[in-house]
Amino acid sequence: MNDTSREFELMVAKRYAGMLPEERVRIAAEMFDTARQLVLASFPAGLSPDELRRRLGRRFYGELADRAFS
Repeated sequence: MNDTSREFELMVAKRYAGMLPEERVRIAAEMFDTARQLVLASFPAGLSPDELRRRLGRRFYGELADRAFS
């Protein structure tokens, strides 16, 4: 599903293309940090640090995380 107009998509793409690489990296890192906080907030309270790391990895990386934590 896409509810974004083509005109707006082009405007955003033009804006990103005009940014310095450092700006794009900063924005991407901020978006990842926000996503991470949202995912962490969805977990039940009281999980151990290891379990938090496992669940977070699983949420972001799926089966790849399962193999890494085996």
